[in-house]
Amino acid sequence: MRRLSTPGRLATLPTDYEPPCISLYQPTHRHHPDNQQDPIRYRNLLRALETSLRDRYPDRDARKLVARFEALAHDTHFWNHRTDGLAILAWLPDHFEIFDLQRPVRERVVVADSFHTKPMLRILQSADRYQILSLNRHEAKLYEGNRDALDLISLDGVPHTITEALGDKLTEPHTAVRSFGGGSQGAVHHGHGQRKDEVDLDTERFFRAIDRVILENYSKPSGLPLILAALPEHHTVFRALSHNSALMPQGITINPDALDLQQLRAAAWDVMGPRYLERLARLIDVYQGAKTRGLATDAVEDIARATVAGRVDTMLVEADRIIPGGIDRTTGEITTEDVAVDDVLDDLAEAVLRAKGDVVVVPAERMPTDTGAAATYRY
Repeated sequence: MRRLSTPGRLATLPTDYEPPCISLYQPTHRHHPDNQQDPIRYRNLLRALETSLRDRYPDRDARKLVARFEALAHDTHFWNHRTDGLAILAWLPDHFEIFDLQRPVRERVVVADSFHTKPMLRILQSADRYQILSLNRHEAKLYEGNRDALDLISLDGVPHTITEALGDKLTEPHTAVRSFGGGSQGAVHHGHGQRKDEVDLDTERFFRAIDRVILENYSKPSGLPLILAALPEHHTVFRALSHNSALMPQGITINPDALDLQQLRAAAWDVMGPRYLERLARLIDVYQGAKTRGLATDAVEDIARATVAGRVDTMLVEADRIIPGGIDRTTGEITTEDVAVDDVLDDLAEAVLRAKGDVVVVPAERMPTDTGAAATYRY
């Protein structure tokens, strides 16, 4: 199971960290033989990291931090279980955060007074992301994906089987034990010949518990649309009791356990694809309407000044577009002090998000402007 990068995890990073702050990004591979090169490329990045530390922070003792990076280089299990991209953020004395990414990132190491989070923001703010709740009477699984990738994510610290959710409140009789999904954690008590109303009662109570857990721990923090994958009769029960506003009205109405990962991803994109196109069209319509009233612009310099003033409500950013430079977070002026690291569009995106605005990364072919950005103002 994956622990994917989320906006919530980025939000938990400290603001009072002690430099140097290390940001490492690397494209990785899911399968053999491509993944055999990943640890080699990682070790090359480590050499660049150590050189940068010596050059920029010669007086800082970063030996514990470097040791964490070096230990990972020799972790065979880690390198055999990668997604499409890897990010590591680390700071003194030995804080070390690993992020799995569902899209490749450009290879780089940044050693600076602050973290370089822009590549992750590009991925996390993309409009094509979603979650899938795979559900039956006994077990729930959660997946996260986009149009290209899908991963099972770990339900850390929350119940995801009927026995974990209901425990000793499980309606009797449940006399036999049957394993679902493999392993002892998937074991559930199941009584043959028990009354249908008892089974239905337990199913409803289990679904309520799952709805509450997914809403509070995953849907609210991620803000992602939720696709239900279940048998038709389970759709009926779950939708009748769900309080999750992220739950999409369309779902996958077959047994999700009968699908492999790629089939499940394809079925999810059949649901998500039209919504994705509708959302982009709506955002573009809003932008164009606001522009006729003087409440929107595609001029990057104007967007920068409006961003630091807190005026930007929504910003569309062209995927993979880079404008070298950064913005002065006090005046909004565009700077070119460290063009090797900074990107104006990513600085703008970070500033808009800090001001509680929305940022949506849009494919180049669907952008309504040719400047790389389009901003709609609050006032």
